[in-house]
Amino acid sequence: MTNPSADDARPADAGRASPPDQAPQGTPGSGNDAFDAKAAAEQARLAAEHAEAAGNAHVAGDAQTAAEQAELAASAADAAAADAKLAATRAEITYAQTRAAAANGAEPLLRLVGIGKSFGPVRALIGVNLDIPPGQVTAIIGDNGAGKSTLIKTISGIWQPDSGEIIWKGRPVRLHSPRAATDLGIATVYQDLALADNLDIVQNMFLGRELINHWMLDETTMEKAAKRTLADLSVVTVRSVRQPVGSLSGGQRQAVAVARAVLRQAQLVILDEPTAALGVTQTRVVLDLITQLKSQDIAVIVISHNLNDVFSVADRLAVLRLGHVVAVGPKSRFDAESVVDLMTTGTSKRLAAVPAESA
Repeated sequence: MTNPSADDARPADAGRASPPDQAPQGTPGSGNDAFDAKAAAEQARLAAEHAEAAGNAHVAGDAQTAAEQAELAASAADAAAADAKLAATRAEITYAQTRAAAANGAEPLLRLVGIGKSFGPVRALIGVNLDIPPGQVTAIIGDNGAGKSTLIKTISGIWQPDSGEIIWKGRPVRLHSPRAATDLGIATVYQDLALADNLDIVQNMFLGRELINHWMLDETTMEKAAKRTLADLSVVTVRSVRQPVGSLSGGQRQAVAVARAVLRQAQLVILDEPTAALGVTQTRVVLDLITQLKSQDIAVIVISHNLNDVFSVADRLAVLRLGHVVAVGPKSRFDAESVVDLMTTGTSKRLAAVPAESA
């Protein structure tokens, strides 16, 4: 991936001094639209005052209208200047993110740029910038209320962001529904797993996407596909793919939910607290499952409070606090103490907080 220079990302005339023969800023004829509009407004006001003093109401009315139009033009010029400043800021951010992606040697699978989400007066996400590389495990860590659930529901298409962009494989996308996210290749496994206990493993893995052959369910093909997917994920503890899901352990149920996502050709799997309420043995099953996903070049986002689990499987960490990404980077830059500091205060003596777009 070619790494553009800073000049490529910034406006063409940014940082250049005005030539000596150019009229100074703020003088008529300099091309400063805001100044010209304000000057016109002032002249129109003076004309209105003179006309009113002379008793010519018609002329005074025309001059007053001209003054109002000139004021509107001045406001429009100010708005245009603000837009230009915002565009320059975005160009700087894009340049920094492009440089970071080039340093990592690959374009991110998913990129979040300035994501914001509010619920009334509550700002759940504030300017979130985050890259999710392909084939890596990214752990998102934060205390209750940090914005983790809001973030994954935004990526999953349940909620739409109020501001910012979601970029998938270099292309801006709008995830207007969970189905839109699934169709792109984003699968989310929530804590409740969304499994039907009264159905067997095959039926759960193909629920809503059953295979049909000659107007009948193709049970043989679905069963073979289910067995193959579980084997690829090294799930060996399941006795039969025809046993009811309600009879499975917690770790086995997680395996079925993840296998369903893989079967649907997910390129990014989001796991929401996958080891919560699991014992040691079942937790090991889930962590091995995450490792298997990575080995198949599937990107994984893990939401977890368990730092031991996070450090055992994650490649990268992103720490959220009060809706902000306060630090993000490779796992080697963090330890448990620095993560706790970042979660609680936003800074750490052991690790300086790193802006998301520059990590």
